[in-house]
Amino acid sequence: MQVLLPPGWPRPRGYANGVAASGRMVFVAGMVGWDADGRFVSDTLAGQARQALQNIVEVLKVAGAKPEHIVRMTWYVTDKREYVAAYPEIGTAFRELIGSFNAAMTAVQVSALIEDQARVEIEATAVIPADAG
Repeated sequence: MQVLLPPGWPRPRGYANGVAASGRMVFVAGMVGWDADGRFVSDTLAGQARQALQNIVEVLKVAGAKPEHIVRMTWYVTDKREYVAAYPEIGTAFRELIGSFNAAMTAVQVSALIEDQARVEIEATAVIPADAG
């Protein structure tokens, strides 16, 4: 994986501007903050984000992928202000569960998610390098 940073551009905080990768692609559907039994673990965006990230890690494992193979994430949040206020907690969860901030990321505020209790939904794309054992 190669993080793409045009010459002279500042390094973005919390994401990459672009990523180049080759290998087996893994696409993870939007994950919300519920557990394996379909129960939401928290009412807060930060708590739900942590669980959604854990769910992504679990789905990646099935494909033989690891968090460091994530190249792209899209975050859908129902409240921009809550999302921004939760940056520290989300950052901590991200570092603990995913590791680096080298994925190309987009965050979008939406009016609602399909699951009424959901505060965040996260999609991920990973690329497992051909030489990854």
